[in-house]
Amino acid sequence: MISFIVCLAILIGGYFVYGKIVDNTFAPDDRETPAVRINDGVDYVVMPQWKLFLIQLLNIAGLGPIFGAMQGALWGPVVFLWITFGTIFAGGVHDYFSGMLSERNDGASISEICGIYLGGFMKNVMRVFSVVLLVMVGTVFAVGPAGLIVTLFKQGGFDAASMLTNTEMWLWIILAYYFVATFIPIDQIIGRIYPLFGICLIIMAVGVIFGILTHDEMVIPEIWNNFHNMHPAGTPIWSFMFITVACGAISGFHSTQSPLMARCMKSERQGHFVFYGAMVAEGVIALIWAAAGCALYEKTGGLSTGLQAILADGQSAAIYDVCAKTMGGVGIALAMVGVIVCPITSGDTAFRSARLVVADWFKIDQHNYTKRLMLAIPLLGIGAVVGHLDYSIVWRYFSWTNQTLAMIVLWTASMYLYREKKNYWMTAVPATFMSAVSMTYFVAASECLNLGTGIAYPVGIVCAIVFLGIFLRATKKGVKAA
Repeated sequence: MISFIVCLAILIGGYFVYGKIVDNTFAPDDRETPAVRINDGVDYVVMPQWKLFLIQLLNIAGLGPIFGAMQGALWGPVVFLWITFGTIFAGGVHDYFSGMLSERNDGASISEICGIYLGGFMKNVMRVFSVVLLVMVGTVFAVGPAGLIVTLFKQGGFDAASMLTNTEMWLWIILAYYFVATFIPIDQIIGRIYPLFGICLIIMAVGVIFGILTHDEMVIPEIWNNFHNMHPAGTPIWSFMFITVACGAISGFHSTQSPLMARCMKSERQGHFVFYGAMVAEGVIALIWAAAGCALYEKTGGLSTGLQAILADGQSAAIYDVCAKTMGGVGIALAMVGVIVCPITSGDTAFRSARLVVADWFKIDQHNYTKRLMLAIPLLGIGAVVGHLDYSIVWRYFSWTNQTLAMIVLWTASMYLYREKKNYWMTAVPATFMSAVSMTYFVAASECLNLGTGIAYPVGIVCAIVFLGIFLRATKKGVKAA
């Protein structure tokens, strides 16, 4: 319990202390923002700060800080450390700079931002990378909610023959909604109802932790008593835990979402609260769900066997079980609504972001709705195909692609800070760390090269050093050229 409270306090304190340092380093000013200057009534629309925060939180949350955190809890309470310090020093920094660099460049998509600071080659790489990631995210956040809805109706007594327990039907309903939300003006649905869903998401997290604290049999284990790998399968902490717990600590997907709100800010000074603040809020949500995974399920021989068993029944069953145990019947309704809405509100903005990336890529004006449809239809069509692939495989590829994108965005921010003669180590250090994480996983994971940790560990470290060396060499050349 003490470990959890301390980590929670550090997270909140990190927003006010380190988050402010990040904000001061970037130095927002009173220049006219894209939302005011461009304002096309579709994607560039001024919205109040509180709406921007709640929409940003919903856009970046999805199932990541919930299911990813529960999977991370398989390694034990050591996951609290990654969620806490990853959020403060990596995730918050990543989200802030991806949003603010977009704001400084007319609300450009993250692929275009990378091109500005890393060159034309990286721009094209990121264009493809971003679209692939966004389609996978949109698909993951369509299949997941469909399963959750079916689980809810089954638990409510509906049999397998009922239409309400047909996953395929719910998948198509969600995709149909995504189609509509992808091309209509951002303030018509997203701006009006998403803040309410954001409040539900926060209430849901509060309900889970309150349920844990009011049940004597639910004890959150301390880090110092369990400072070892508790994963039943023996999966190494490095770098698998850092890939698994993505959205709750740092996530490249967030960099594709931040430009959406960068196009709706009235002032640059809102960035600290909207971008860094939303990431800290997500870190708090992830910490709560990780604590639930550690507290609710039995351990066998110091391993998280009980949690492994419930996760084996699928993420829908695991989330439902946590809600039932912590909040009972009334809480289930609130929590399940939050957990279903949460990924749906990230899935639709994922496809929306994909549309904008392609539009920026081919310079297609999005003010005309027929041109928006021209991009939305094929993107949703691809998503429908991917949605019928093996969900677990799609999720694993999403996780690695996600963290690799985060790595690239952090290097982009580092180059920006270097050009502005500011403290680039603020982003270069987490960029180096995430380079090691991403490359280690790529070499070791079964869905990638599958060469084992004996090779992956040194390769990951060497790659991180090489990437840092390339960056520092680029800065030296810049100094000489100047």
